[in-house]
Amino acid sequence: MPVPLPTDAEVRRQPPDADEVQVIGRGLKGAVAPATGLTDLQKVLIRAITHSMTGVTADPDQLDAIGPVELAEGLRRRDLLFRTRIVHVMLLSELVLVPLPDDVARRVETYAAELGVDDAMLHIADRYAAGALGLALTDFNRSGYTARWDPAHVEFLHTTASLDAPWDKDAEDPALAAQWAALEDCADGSLGQGVFRFYRARGFTFPGTPGSAPPLLAQHDWVHVLAEYGTTVEAEIEVFGLIARANDDPSGFSLLAMVIGLFETGYIPAAAGLFEYDPGHLSKAGMGVRLADAMRRGANCGHDLMSVDWFELADRPVDEVRRTLGIVAKDPEAVTAGSRGPWEPGGISPFQVNAGKALADAEGRPYDLYGAAVS
Repeated sequence: MPVPLPTDAEVRRQPPDADEVQVIGRGLKGAVAPATGLTDLQKVLIRAITHSMTGVTADPDQLDAIGPVELAEGLRRRDLLFRTRIVHVMLLSELVLVPLPDDVARRVETYAAELGVDDAMLHIADRYAAGALGLALTDFNRSGYTARWDPAHVEFLHTTASLDAPWDKDAEDPALAAQWAALEDCADGSLGQGVFRFYRARGFTFPGTPGSAPPLLAQHDWVHVLAEYGTTVEAEIEVFGLIARANDDPSGFSLLAMVIGLFETGYIPAAAGLFEYDPGHLSKAGMGVRLADAMRRGANCGHDLMSVDWFELADRPVDEVRRTLGIVAKDPEAVTAGSRGPWEPGGISPFQVNAGKALADAEGRPYDLYGAAVS
């Protein structure tokens, strides 16, 4: 039976203290450990996320696991959103298991139920555990972030044609392409000019032209520039970690689950109209710290960054937009762990430079790196 949610008078809204963080860490360990014990990646994620989000580290090697009732009792004064965020950390920690044991998926559901949380991604984990990867992808589209997609209410994308599905491409939309190209005229230091240069340096084609990304996916490119993330696969994980946690609607977590399926486990072969699987990137050294810091930055933001009308902000200085949307600086630990911006070494790959040169040649213009440093 779920532990009841607190009343308005009972709810605790302060950040977790050291004791509560240890309770959370013990619950995470109890929920997601396979029969052979937590994997190294699971341990890294639990340590990094608890430290980044609370300032207190829960080291699973130093903690005894607790069951669902004990965890829920420990979080009795926490509201549904807080409890849901804890379940999301459980989900993240189980979705990195390959294969995902059925007993872990069932156990996480038990913990979630005791907390009173029913999240759509719990059912995705069931599909993974059963090996039903095709059904899992279908469930992503039906129950995740894009489940409430309404083509009549996506004015922020500035498309002229109706997009029947979220990740549809708008390959022939001259008006949309012209609006993106006009970002070149934004002032130096503005968000819009940063995005223009970001595209040009990498050979990305503007939405509305053949071969471009779906307009919805292109929304995340503004976040690359705004939050200072490059365009490696590892940086994509950071960007979507920030975006997922920034959304006050818990369904945003599905976007992070999607990129983990693409870029760590390979459970998802293709998604978002452009991405194709390339597993093993979250397991790389430093990535747990980088993802955790991105989630911290997202929590500070509190906006659905995929539905922002970025063109309304394009002429404003980047720093001003960061302040407006609550995008705080990276933690130095994330930078030390390898997090790079779009113009730093490691923020643009030789492949992307070559693509930028090829596009410039095709358009009959000189190639410009705009100060980007090749890794």
